[in-house]
Amino acid sequence: MTELETLRQQLRDFAGARDWDQFHSPKNLAMALSAEAGELLEVFQWLTEEQSRALAGDARTAASEEIADVLLYLIRLADQLDIDPIAAAHRKLDANARKYPVDKARGSNKKYTEL
Repeated sequence: MTELETLRQQLRDFAGARDWDQFHSPKNLAMALSAEAGELLEVFQWLTEEQSRALAGDARTAASEEIADVLLYLIRLADQLDIDPIAAAHRKLDANARKYPVDKARGSNKKYTEL
């Protein structure tokens, strides 16, 4: 088993032991994922670019915890939808490489439709 598969199974077991499958619909998991992403965003609110690159102490701990929450909800959502998130990420990265060729996108923050 890969680490991702192990984590997915641990999440299944965790939710199952608490009878939470009834609450873990894709809709509810997507909403929870969005909420956790918002909590991650709060860690960076009002920081400068430089400060956001050098998190320390409580801010770094908070970011770590929120990243974990986002990851856990994402894995649980992918599991409920029977989507392999690693395979999906590889497909998306390949698609992005076609949308943003290096010779056009290097150093640019423009959307692919503007390159």
